[in-house]
Amino acid sequence: MSEMSSPAQALSGAIRYFGWAAARRGTILQANRRVRFVARSIALLAALIVPALSPATAQGQLRVGAAKVDVTPSADKMPKTMHGVLDPLHARAIVVESGGSRAAMVTVDAGAIPTPIWQRVSARAARELKIPVDQFLLTATHTHSAPFVRDQAYEDQIFDAVRKAAAALQPARMAYGTGVSYINVNRNIIDPETHRWWEGPNYDGPSDKTVAVVEFETLAGAPIAVYYNYGVHGVLTGTLDMISADIPGAASNYIEDSLGGNAVAVYSNGAAGDQNPIFFQQTYDLRAIRIKDYAARGEDISNAMPPGGQGLDRNNPQVVKLLNQQKQMTLTMGQMLGEEVLHVTRSGLERPVSSADIRGVQETVMCPGRKRLDQGRAGYPGTYEDADPIGLKLSLLRIGDTVIGGVDAEIFTMIAQRFKRESPLKHTMMVTLTNGVAGSGYIPNDAAYGFNTFEVVSSRLKPGCAETAIVNGFLDLITKTEVPASAN
Repeated sequence: MSEMSSPAQALSGAIRYFGWAAARRGTILQANRRVRFVARSIALLAALIVPALSPATAQGQLRVGAAKVDVTPSADKMPKTMHGVLDPLHARAIVVESGGSRAAMVTVDAGAIPTPIWQRVSARAARELKIPVDQFLLTATHTHSAPFVRDQAYEDQIFDAVRKAAAALQPARMAYGTGVSYINVNRNIIDPETHRWWEGPNYDGPSDKTVAVVEFETLAGAPIAVYYNYGVHGVLTGTLDMISADIPGAASNYIEDSLGGNAVAVYSNGAAGDQNPIFFQQTYDLRAIRIKDYAARGEDISNAMPPGGQGLDRNNPQVVKLLNQQKQMTLTMGQMLGEEVLHVTRSGLERPVSSADIRGVQETVMCPGRKRLDQGRAGYPGTYEDADPIGLKLSLLRIGDTVIGGVDAEIFTMIAQRFKRESPLKHTMMVTLTNGVAGSGYIPNDAAYGFNTFEVVSSRLKPGCAETAIVNGFLDLITKTEVPASAN
């Protein structure tokens, strides 16, 4: 029996029962008196019940709105090292409301969102849109082909996406599901002979193929938005020196085009700290060309690669071919990820719900820091001295029984897998580079510190703290979001 049908069924049952009882237990006159009494009683009962039949007044009725805004920098703001725009950058936002409480999930096609921008945008959303800071998630897709823009116009564009999403709120329902996508791969290989690290596709390394999907639709079944979570680095176009939203943007564009209307597909960056696109050979080949060209000029860059495509000879036919293949691969892998998201929405979602409590909570956990004293990309142990402790911001948003745990750094996949495994709720996902940028650099899991990968040697965290601090921190926050039994 659904919540909305129960009052109507109770009213109908009362009418039938009292009418039958009146006729059954006396004369016609007595029956008429009883019927009039019952009618008055039912009128009072109806006055109390009928308002509960309206979705707009039902406590906990979910309302959802979504929007996207183009945040591609104008030509005058584009870095001189960039060679144009391959595809536009967007800020995408979903705002949810239930029982008078609001939350927002916002993702921007950016390498990262500086902490001050998150602080200002979230504070503005709290002030103008009544979205509490604790219930605001601002995530970067981590595309490596987006310049860092930090002016007021950029902040206004991000906020505009949230504002438009809030303005579009309408009665809705949500459903959760998961699928799998094999476009990511562990990127850390230890040479069996030299026992040194090098970057490449490690098919046997830990890698989470899960695609978590939350679909929001109108009560009539029309799509409003999709929030999906996956762990892969957006680096396919990283050597193009062209602005691009990379795999996340290509996937979201494909989903939106497939769903039609004004549906918005919001990507959330999973634990991708040690996850590359599985087909990444063009980048390796371009790196080899650059290393060779620099060596011919007497400079060794093999352990300190320049950013982007700096130093590439774009008159070299091989370079042109590889760059074009990167563009093709971005669309291909974006479509593959997008199609899996659509597959989940078609046949992999659980029963939708139209009401959900919204709760959010944030805290900062502290871990010992270290300062590196030498240089070099990887392959050898670093040397360090103790440094100040580093704070890691944890932001947990709970919508019904769906939990989104945000961390303000790049996380190794094993940490997210442990969190999902130990969470008391199966609808659990981790989003990274969320609500600012920690001073930690990469956050490897504890076991990964035994290998001299470039993420490990560059991390500003001492081993033995972050993994457990993050997982236990989130578990504590989940407990804090539990609805008291008296409220059920």
